[in-house]
Amino acid sequence: MKTTITPRVRTLVLLFLAVVGMLFAGAGTASAHAALTGSDPSSGVVVNKAPTQVSLTFSEKVATNNDSLRVLDPKGKRVDVGKPSNISGTTYATQIRSGLPTGTYTVAWQVVSADSHPVGGAFTFSIGSPSKTVVSASAEQDVGGGLVGGLYGFGRYMSYAGFIVMVGGAAFVLACWQRGAGVRALQRLVVSGWVSLTAATLWLLLLRGSYTTSGKVGDIFDLNLLGQVLQTKTGASLVSRLLLLAAAALFIAVLFGAYDKREDEEKRDLTFGLAIGGGVVAAGLAASWALSEHASTGLQPGIAMPVDVVHLLAVAAWLGGLTALLASLYRAPADNPVGRAAVQRFSRLAFGSVVALVATGIYQSWRQLGSWSAFTDTGYGQLLLVKIGLVALLVGIASISRRWTGRLADSDTNTATAETVAEETAAAEVSEPKKEHVTASAKAGGSSSSSGDSKRAAQLARQQAAVDNTRQKRLRDADPNLFGLRRSVLAEAAVAVVVLAVTTALTTTEPGRTQEDAKAAKASSASSSSSSSGALTLDMSFDTGGTDGKGVIRVDIDPARVGGNEMHIYVQRPNGRAFDVPEVKVAFTLAAKKIGPLPVTPDRITTGHWAANGIQIPMAGDWKISVTVRTSDIDQTTVDKNAQIG
Repeated sequence: MKTTITPRVRTLVLLFLAVVGMLFAGAGTASAHAALTGSDPSSGVVVNKAPTQVSLTFSEKVATNNDSLRVLDPKGKRVDVGKPSNISGTTYATQIRSGLPTGTYTVAWQVVSADSHPVGGAFTFSIGSPSKTVVSASAEQDVGGGLVGGLYGFGRYMSYAGFIVMVGGAAFVLACWQRGAGVRALQRLVVSGWVSLTAATLWLLLLRGSYTTSGKVGDIFDLNLLGQVLQTKTGASLVSRLLLLAAAALFIAVLFGAYDKREDEEKRDLTFGLAIGGGVVAAGLAASWALSEHASTGLQPGIAMPVDVVHLLAVAAWLGGLTALLASLYRAPADNPVGRAAVQRFSRLAFGSVVALVATGIYQSWRQLGSWSAFTDTGYGQLLLVKIGLVALLVGIASISRRWTGRLADSDTNTATAETVAEETAAAEVSEPKKEHVTASAKAGGSSSSSGDSKRAAQLARQQAAVDNTRQKRLRDADPNLFGLRRSVLAEAAVAVVVLAVTTALTTTEPGRTQEDAKAAKASSASSSSSSSGALTLDMSFDTGGTDGKGVIRVDIDPARVGGNEMHIYVQRPNGRAFDVPEVKVAFTLAAKKIGPLPVTPDRITTGHWAANGIQIPMAGDWKISVTVRTSDIDQTTVDKNAQIG
């Protein structure tokens, strides 16, 4: 028994697959921005002596320049020396001058992550004790923003739009409507896509230096910055894109030149060669994004890059083909209208593109989004939810277009209706020009003025153009099914423009996985900084009852956290002078967890000073710190205090 799938069921399946695929596809175009995961000194810490260098650790490798890591003193003067260097893995350091005075220092950093996007930030640390500073250490610097950032974002949008229109329009001609190679509207569409992509690529190459460094408009034309850009991975990808666009220009010239002039039978032989050549060029252009942006870094780049190429080609085939179909429905001449077969072939092409988007989008979502909570807890996830709603609307309209396509296929009267209208219009336009021609001839015979003939000829040309436009409009509107298809495709294209804008915004937004990792790293850094700067000091008075038995014990525990700690004990007389005692012992007890007492026997360092290193505190809690002091062979006492450790 043969099972058939109704058009309604196929539409529902298409809707489900497209929504699910685009739900995850946004993650595929998102960027895996680098995040600061640690620093030495840590943010907010107070160190006893000046460090010799400042190091930063990122979530991935980054690109640096002379100004990527700056250390500023309280007056705003730079104290770093030399260019930042990669000291190990993803850790970068810069040397600082020796002999720095006490006060609060600002570390400002701006680097380019492996996915080509600039990131930056700032934090402070203090030497000796905190002080006022003239430097504003904002948590998030305005990196990649401002006028230059806006212009760069516009260039990215135009490059994506140009790629989609050029590749999708050419694919529509070769795969769906080969006779469309001679349609002027399609020719202009594909060429405009090539021009847009070429101009946007040059624009991005020019803006890149300023975008990743100062963000100043005046630096756009700095040739030194341009030279630095050409040495980067992003610069190389932009240059390779320009070279591939030269090959694309040759492909377009053949498609709308020699290919268009061939007969239908001859076109079949040339179609395969053009499809192979065009496919290679299109894949190369898509790879220029994949090799320099999000897919080239992070998890499984060897798989992610070809997946990203397939994703971009599927988007171009769907949305670019949709744009070409729209141009064909509205601008194709009456003697070469887009046929039902071409519309049906595009419908199948769009369905295959959606399936490809599902496969690539699910993989990219797992790779970049990280968790379901990232949808609502991160800015990237919230923007992705907006895209999901728009795509759901887009596919809903597409289902309406598919219904119109089905009606075109099932209708047997379309051709007859169109032919009837064409005959009536043709008869009308034959009679009108003849009538006008007779009138014009009569007037021309009575006048010897050549200027009058020219004016009349121009008037006749305008009238003829109006008649032609009216005829083509009547032909297009004669079939209600074709009229409905044009309206629904127009609505699809309008929503697709907005979807592309949101997608472009997603490519410059830090993805959910990286945002959550950055939050965790900042929380860990803040906790570590708090612990590092939270050295514990306890003062306890004692009296052993013997001679010189009274005094004060000061216990310093640093950093007073879970794990290894350093302890110093100072024994002083009531007047504050240090004095020696025969023995000092310490014990730690956590009564709530029935841990301890954990004995510690410090070593004598000098008069009244005892110390112990590597004291292990197993867990955080309210610990009782007991100190036993012996002032003679028989005189000793134990004093204690509770303190929060960890």
